Amino acid sequence: MYKEKQILFDAFNQLKQLTGEQIILVENSAANDSKIKIKNVEFIVEVRNEIRASNKGIFLSKLHEIKSASKIPVIVIAKYIAGDVADELRKKAVNYIDIAGNSYISHGELFIFISGQKTKRIAKTNQSRAFQEAGIKLIFHLLRNPESIQFSYRELAETADISVGSVSNVMNELEELNFILKTKTKRILKNMPDLLNRWIIAYNDVLRPRLIKNRMRFAEIDNYYNWDTLPVQDVEDINLWGGEPAVAVLTGQLQPEKFTIYTNGNWQNIAAEFKMIPDENGQIEILQMFWNEEDKYRENYITPALLIYADLMGSGDDRNIETAKLILENELQHIK
Repeated sequence: MYKEKQILFDAFNQLKQLTGEQIILVENSAANDSKIKIKNVEFIVEVRNEIRASNKGIFLSKLHEIKSASKIPVIVIAKYIAGDVADELRKKAVNYIDIAGNSYISHGELFIFISGQKTKRIAKTNQSRAFQEAGIKLIFHLLRNPESIQFSYRELAETADISVGSVSNVMNELEELNFILKTKTKRILKNMPDLLNRWIIAYNDVLRPRLIKNRMRFAEIDNYYNWDTLPVQDVEDINLWGGEPAVAVLTGQLQPEKFTIYTNGNWQNIAAEFKMIPDENGQIEILQMFWNEEDKYRENYITPALLIYADLMGSGDDRNIETAKLILENELQHIK
């Protein structure tokens, strides 16, 4: 991985070349404990390798915690920040610098804004097999049911619908990454909060795009406001609400603006039943289920809590991120 200290110094040097501003490193006991000073304004530093759509939700949630705990302004320093994410950070008044010199720094009389500097996008994280498609499916089941870590490889393969060889490769890699501890008598799933964050990024970056079957809109506007009356239980296939409608059912805390449906059937059946029309800019997305639903007639017809959380965090939407905390604190307590 690109070293955090190197990210700091590369960003500093590039910004100095573009602006002439000298950046002083105040503390550096550890990269993420660092403070910097620009024109006598002190900032606490949060270093990131890459910030993009798939990890934006996790990053913004962490940043909120740092801001709440700090009495001085925070600045994010990253090797790469996707253009659309940088735009959003600026709208949220988040200070940032990347190693190309793109920056937004605003505090009191200090103001620096640079854009358009070219940055070579780094290779995506989570390139190990543990965070590719088979690994994502297996980790999904392990996080839902940590006790399943004791299952045989054949049982895990059947549960996740992947090959025994894939299970072996992923389990070995998770052990190397310090997510599994093997003793003489059992395996232990450890560092689950970190594993959860890596899984969410990998799910939204790698697997989820492959699951999207179509994007739609409601043909009748009443269905937008009365989505919870749609007869999902009467459709022949298994259809489950995910994301915003799922958390609305689970917590009652959110009025959905975007709708996610996971199905084991085809989108045409759902479109006909719910009166939806294909629209690439529509507010409804239909995705293929990647797990075997144990109970077709599960209560409330929503996806597992872990998947609801991943969809909300992957959206990068502030209200979704805030509501996702309820899922983490309640349904996913075993991971905290």
